[in-house]
Amino acid sequence: MSAVLNPSTVPSPCTNVCKMHQPTGWCQGCARTIPEITAWSRADDATRLAILERLPPRREILLEQGIFSAAGTTQEP
Repeated sequence: MSAVLNPSTVPSPCTNVCKMHQPTGWCQGCARTIPEITAWSRADDATRLAILERLPPRREILLEQGIFSAAGTTQEP
């Protein structure tokens, strides 16, 4: 039996970097956790929006630690 994906208008924050930052457990590209990433395809819009709300402060922390992919770019300042 295959999982049914929820149609959604909430776009994924994935940047195709897909590398985990071990100290925080967040993806260096999108700042989501592995459970958030795996739940995304089954999540309803309210859940997706809740995940998106958590990302900006995480991205700031990653940027402060020199993880520049969190800004959506691979170029260093």
